[in-house]
Amino acid sequence: MGSWERALDAAGIRDPRLRDDYGRQREQVTRYRREAALAARLLLPAALVPHVIAATAFMHRTDGLLDSGPVAERKAAFAAWEGEVADSLAAGTTDNPELRPLLNTVAAHPVLAGRVRDFLATATADLDFAGFAAEADYQRYLDDYSLPAFMVVAALLGPTGDQSAYRAACRTYIDGSQRLDFVNDLAEDLEGGRLAIPDEYLTLHQVTRDDLAQGRSGPSVAALLAEQLDRADRTLAEGRAVIDLVPPAHRPMVRCMVRLEELTSAAARADIPALLRRSAGPGKPAALRLLGTEYLRARRLRG
Repeated sequence: MGSWERALDAAGIRDPRLRDDYGRQREQVTRYRREAALAARLLLPAALVPHVIAATAFMHRTDGLLDSGPVAERKAAFAAWEGEVADSLAAGTTDNPELRPLLNTVAAHPVLAGRVRDFLATATADLDFAGFAAEADYQRYLDDYSLPAFMVVAALLGPTGDQSAYRAACRTYIDGSQRLDFVNDLAEDLEGGRLAIPDEYLTLHQVTRDDLAQGRSGPSVAALLAEQLDRADRTLAEGRAVIDLVPPAHRPMVRCMVRLEELTSAAARADIPALLRRSAGPGKPAALRLLGTEYLRARRLRG
């Protein structure tokens, strides 16, 4: 019996059809987030792994509807999906194989139902995204989209009972993570006609959108991007508080998530002008060392 089958057993998922549903979602998540799927399998308690996979697959499915196709079609597709999810949650059952794992996970972890509803209620903030005029607009985006999206998975990693303090720490962490993503994905975003660095910072550094789109890597552009990385790093450092707010068995996974962001930021700083051409990422040896360290910690916790 493989580790995936053992994880399904540990989670109490016995029905063959439901096991197949979870298996398909595992394949989906592995295709687009291979490293995250591997980290979950190695670092989390086996009984939690299928549920994290289901929550991640739901996030991916929803993001796909928000990101793919003309805006009118995306709005219609999302509205239909939102209605189907709401009806399924209310009924506690569905014939849709894409939602059966989610409903089973909600039954095992009831906190997730509220997080799914919170996310769907404001997810169109990403659909209507057109950039940020000021820092306040970015912070509003965090509250309307980034944090609710993150909490769909993070709720499963958090403490039982009241998650207020944990959610606040997640908010700080996702502030740093999202800002880092927007700087690190600058080239890809510009290619798609999108710029997520608030305009007020461009004005402050006397940088134009065209400077970034044309790859003009002068001192002003370098200062702009370095400042954004500084802000991300400060917030990520504060967001480390999230590690001590999760159960000990979940800390290797959460610590790995935080540390990967720190490694990504360091890689971005190593060649700031290159961010105008490509994203940065931690080298494979560093990522594997991190994963290995946290895997040993996870094994010690399990005895």
